[in-house]
Amino acid sequence: MSEEIKTETPVIEDDPIEVRRAKRAALIEAGKEPYGHAFPVTHHVEELDEKYANLEDGETTEDRVVIAGRLMSKRNQGKIIFGELRDSTGDIQLFCRINALGEEAFEELKDIDMGDWIGVEGVMMRTRRGQLSVAVDSFELLSKSLRPLPEKFHGLADKEIRYRQRYVDLIVNPEVKDTFAKRSKIVSAIRRYMEEQGFMEVETPFLHSIMGGANARPFTTHFNALDRDYYLRIATELPLKRLLVGGFEKVFEIGRQFRNEGMDPFHNPEFTTMEAYQAFTDLDGMMELTQGYIQAAAMAACGTLQITYQGTEVDLSGEWPRRTMAELATEGAGEEVSFDRSREDLVAILERNGGHAEDAWGKGKLIAEIFEAVAEEKLIQPTFVIDHPLEVSPLAKKKPSDPNYTQRFELFIIGHEYANAFTELNDPVDQAERFQAQVDAKDFGDDEAMGFDHDYIRALEYGMPPAGGVGIGIDRLVMLLTDSPTIRDVLLFPHMREEAR
Repeated sequence: MSEEIKTETPVIEDDPIEVRRAKRAALIEAGKEPYGHAFPVTHHVEELDEKYANLEDGETTEDRVVIAGRLMSKRNQGKIIFGELRDSTGDIQLFCRINALGEEAFEELKDIDMGDWIGVEGVMMRTRRGQLSVAVDSFELLSKSLRPLPEKFHGLADKEIRYRQRYVDLIVNPEVKDTFAKRSKIVSAIRRYMEEQGFMEVETPFLHSIMGGANARPFTTHFNALDRDYYLRIATELPLKRLLVGGFEKVFEIGRQFRNEGMDPFHNPEFTTMEAYQAFTDLDGMMELTQGYIQAAAMAACGTLQITYQGTEVDLSGEWPRRTMAELATEGAGEEVSFDRSREDLVAILERNGGHAEDAWGKGKLIAEIFEAVAEEKLIQPTFVIDHPLEVSPLAKKKPSDPNYTQRFELFIIGHEYANAFTELNDPVDQAERFQAQVDAKDFGDDEAMGFDHDYIRALEYGMPPAGGVGIGIDRLVMLLTDSPTIRDVLLFPHMREEAR
């Protein structure tokens, strides 16, 4: 920093934040703005790398560029300062000579800290050692960083800090930004695919007076204007199906859902789904649609349908197999699992495989629990699990050949569910009976059971066409396509326990 803006303010030399605060104060005292203004850039690093890829070692151009970014490193070698500037597209070396900058500006550059945002102007060159660089002849401080960047920000010990301070994680670990760039591509690819199939994107309310569309524990809030409690939505299903009643043929929504439940590598209380509903189709149509938008997302993010997740190869190409839940449960348990068995038999099978049965569970719920205990984690390659018991599928149409089961699938990959779909129930009388069964289950202590949505029954009484519907967890799909081990790695700001202070 030049002599004219030095300050007599004492600083604690071993406190880097106080040292930087003193520099900020000195700048202000000298009439210089430490937080800058608009700085029109002419180029980004990525395009400079591409444009000057063939520049010879030691060659200098007369091409002037103006770029801006964060100073990631700086080393002083007498009358030359080398720096590394990072913008949103990449890193580039700054070659700063006292002869080009002048003595005063060169001294000011010495006082710029790593982490500061700067704008520079200069000409393109490549050093004799082959490093593409900007030969800087002027610069501006755009934003003073008061906290030094951490030198090491990797490893399990820093995970909590990385998630809590995502802004620092993005600065220090460029690969994290790549994950979220892929997430954007995945969501965009799904949206494009759905629009190409003739679906219209819509928006439905976040606040629901009755929780429905899924079995989950909701977040509750108070609606002051109406003086009553509402729920943050746990699904978009029932509002979207009301639109089919109203005459829309193909609708979808990409948005946040909220479930007041636990957190683990595959669950976050706030998450993103895509739900779609189509008139005049069924479960087969939803399987075709689901395979299509997942394959489109994979090509957009990975450029291939042959991916690797945590060391396991996954093939997303071809036609994905369809297996019944009872068939897979029987195979996994090593004995028959079906409605032909007594309830006592099914309880015994579940308990032999490490599960515990609740008194309120019927045969359908027991079959689903046995499947989860013995088969789910073995489904590595994409598999549509079909024929779910009626008891665990209150919104799906019954299977015509066996009313114990429904026309429903869940898509499993790497042992986890990625999508859930139905041939939608459109019989208002049947739906009302199932809602009542959910109310009865809630009375027995099931706090995840749905409420009785009288308005939805009224909508069905006006007539909803035969339809198929599907929902997919966007966060899990992003995990799969970015090879991320935990959902927190694909959420920019995952929920955390309160920070200790």
